Order: sequence, then C-alpha cells, then structure tokens
Amino acid sequence: MQRVRYRSFDGVHWGEVQGGRVQQLTGMLGRPSGHMVDLSEVSLLAPCEPRSIVCVGKNYAKHVAEMGGSLDALPSEPGLFLKALNALSGPGDDIPKPAWTTELHHEGELAVVIARTMRDVAAEDALDHVLGYTIANDVSARDAQRTDLQWARAKSADGFCPVGPWLETDLDPGDLSVQTRVNGVLRQDGHTRDLIFPVPEILAYISSFLTLEPGDLVLTGTPDGVGPLEVGDVVEVTIDAIGTLTNTVVARDRA
Repeated sequence: MQRVRYRSFDGVHWGEVQGGRVQQLTGMLGRPSGHMVDLSEVSLLAPCEPRSIVCVGKNYAKHVAEMGGSLDALPSEPGLFLKALNALSGPGDDIPKPAWTTELHHEGELAVVIARTMRDVAAEDALDHVLGYTIANDVSARDAQRTDLQWARAKSADGFCPVGPWLETDLDPGDLSVQTRVNGVLRQDGHTRDLIFPVPEILAYISSFLTLEPGDLVLTGTPDGVGPLEVGDVVEVTIDAIGTLTNTVVARDRA
C-alpha cells in the first residue's frame, strides 16, 4: 500500500493511493475521511513529518572502500549522523547547488519512517514500529565534509534531503535493489542484502539512546557509486518495490 503526503486545493493531507486516486486520511496514522481526489491533481510532498532525521554512514562495504576505508576494518556498530529539518524536501523539488561547494554528490538510499515511539526496542521487534519505506537522496557536499570540523554544512544545507515519492507499507527491507541514475546514466547499483547493518539492527541501535517518534526518518546508508552533480542534472533514485524519486539540481538562489 502506498501512503502519501500531498498538497491539494484545500491544504496538506495524508492519503492512500488507490489506482489513480488518493483516499484522504485524517492524519499520518488516521482513518479514511471519505474524500477522494485524483492523483494527477495533487502535489506530492515528502512522506514524513520528522522530529529527527537520523542517517547511517558507510553501511555498504564497497562504499566504505570507495571512501578510502579498509575492508579489513569495517565498522563494528552503525556510524550515525543527523540531518537538520531544513534539508528535507520532496519528490520533484529542486536540489540547490550552493556556490561554496565544487563537489556536490548524490547518495541514493532506502529510508524508513517510524509509526510509533521506539525506545530500547530489540532488533527482533523493530520492524513492528515502522510505518513504511521510502527513497532518500543523502545529498552531500563532499569537499565541505572533508574540511569542516563537523558535517552540518556538508549534510544539512537547504534541500539536501529529498525524500519520496511515497511510503510503501508492505515490503521486505532486506531484499531491495537501490539504483541511482544521473541524466539517465546508471551511477549506483546496490542491494539492501549487502547492508553491513540491516534495518532492524539500525533501528534497535538508534533506539538504545535516541527515542524515535512517529514520523521520524531514518536513512540506512548508500551503496558504492556516489558521484558528482552539476547544475541541470536530473537525479533519479529507484528502489524496485517503491518507485523512483526524481529531483533536478539548480544553482542556489542568492536572493
């Protein structure tokens, strides 16, 4: 089932896609309101309203290698960082390329949206707290990531976290292909079976010290093949059981 957050003529709503129409819901976890609208008549938004955006770095062995790490010393626990809420954007939104970076990179990955509060949850129970799965692009300014003391600028600039187009509520997060194309050219071609830390372990680890709340967003890491983005590039991240997240890179407006 595809759950969407969308903007219509009468405001922002949650809904469920049924064929080419959207059944409006009373909230993220709400019931059908009885109102239907054509999918073609709404604008899809990021399918989450997080309090926290938690991300896992270097969670595929080949990505560890391409970033200069040793395959003989893979991480023993998930390496986490946060993205600020201003970075969140939706399907079709532009990715701003700031003038201060010359190495803007794409990082396509599976993302998880939380349905109910998670605190000290065991891995075997973690997926019971998930509302659904979506697609994210962990846009990164690689040069700033190398030079800055912390990753705030490199990971949390405006628009650096496109997410969408919707939540798929029924799938196996351990059996998904993850592909990124730039201008139609395949850049990343990975599979979640190769995650160093699978989704249940990630969620359990986070919940051991940070309470995850309904709507929170967890990015699970990117496969190898990350690479540069230039103004005008069209970025498509595809996860087979979910769909495709599409965004275009634009020069950041200085106004």
